[in-house]
Amino acid sequence: MLADQARVDSFTEFVAELEPRLRRALTATFGIEAGRDAAAEALVYAWRHWDRVKSLENPAGYLYRVGRDRGRKVSRDVLVADLDGVVETLPWVEPGLPAALLGLRDQQRIVVTLIHGYEWSYGEVAELLGVAKGTVQTHEKRAMAKLRDRLGVKT
Repeated sequence: MLADQARVDSFTEFVAELEPRLRRALTATFGIEAGRDAAAEALVYAWRHWDRVKSLENPAGYLYRVGRDRGRKVSRDVLVADLDGVVETLPWVEPGLPAALLGLRDQQRIVVTLIHGYEWSYGEVAELLGVAKGTVQTHEKRAMAKLRDRLGVKT
């Protein structure tokens, strides 16, 4: 009984720390609703495999990939609807941003959203995605150039 409570307590602490970051990363990937669903599915997976997940070197990155794999069934149309809804409720957001973001490759969109939308560091994004920091920097640089071009922003 005591071991069960310790398992629940350690998992609860893990979720409190990880869930917001995991949800943000998956909403950057799939949109608001589908990203939340993917994060929830990844955390269910974590609970079912807690003994293994808690010992991983990068559990956030692993669960991001679990959520990403489960969320792949979602079409890009869901992301468009989510982004359009955000723009409608946030009038200071450039109206062309949803279409411009959707014009990016998936990795570029995820990187730019996490870095500029959620203020993650290059290192945090690299760790989550399981890539080198330089790769994240390259994705961000190329994505921002494409966004500036599509939105007609002169530098």
